[in-house]
Amino acid sequence: MPFTNRTILITGASRGIGKAIAIRLAKEGANIIIAAKSVDEDPRLGGTIYSAAAEVEAAGGKALAVQVDIRNEDQIQHMVQQAVEKFGGIDVVINNASAISLTPTEQTETKRFDLMQSINVRGTFLVVKHCLPYLRKGKNPHIITLSPPVNLDPKWMGGHIAYTITKFNMSMLALGWAAELKGAGIASNALWPRTTIDTAAVRNLLGGEALAKMSRTPEIIADAVYFILKKNASQCSGHTFIDEEVLAGEGITDLEKYSVVPGAYLYTDLFV
Repeated sequence: MPFTNRTILITGASRGIGKAIAIRLAKEGANIIIAAKSVDEDPRLGGTIYSAAAEVEAAGGKALAVQVDIRNEDQIQHMVQQAVEKFGGIDVVINNASAISLTPTEQTETKRFDLMQSINVRGTFLVVKHCLPYLRKGKNPHIITLSPPVNLDPKWMGGHIAYTITKFNMSMLALGWAAELKGAGIASNALWPRTTIDTAAVRNLLGGEALAKMSRTPEIIADAVYFILKKNASQCSGHTFIDEEVLAGEGITDLEKYSVVPGAYLYTDLFV
């Protein structure tokens, strides 16, 4: 099994897409580091690092729950140290943690702008920076960043520029690492959904129950991650993948099982 004894660090893994990825890879026998802030459950969001870790172990993987705010470099370093002490190294980093605010310039509070920059860009960069010494020694090492293809259509810039530039920066990091780390045999790719995904952000911030019913489940992203991580790192790097395209490459074109409401109209996600 290609994931047995392979250690995968996932940021923002206490719920939603991050947790779905963790459980999917746990079923393949992976070691999962659940890296997130939540230690007390918020009823609006659900889940903590501990409940996610329990689900990972129930699915067949080994779990390490680590409370970390990726805005804090000391906490990142402590997380990496704990991961290495527990599992002996890190083979994969999945940059899932992200903040969102779909607001125009005048309605974007400075603290919200700073939050998105600190988590989406700086945090992503620092997580990879501190994991790199272990990725260099890892088994088929991959970095996957949950961010979109860079699409400079002005409609994406004009509607919510503060958020857009952070997500595009994440994708540029992914592409930059692909070039920088090619000689080390470390793959780096970005991944983004074709449709909206039923998460707490969709339900609480973006469109409520109505949008959730026009979305797919997080499991489509989890399956796409699985297929990317199965590929040889030296031969699969520098892509900004869309989930549907990854699955189509594996011969999977019937995606109905991922719809929250089978047969429903699906809402196209941002940037695609």
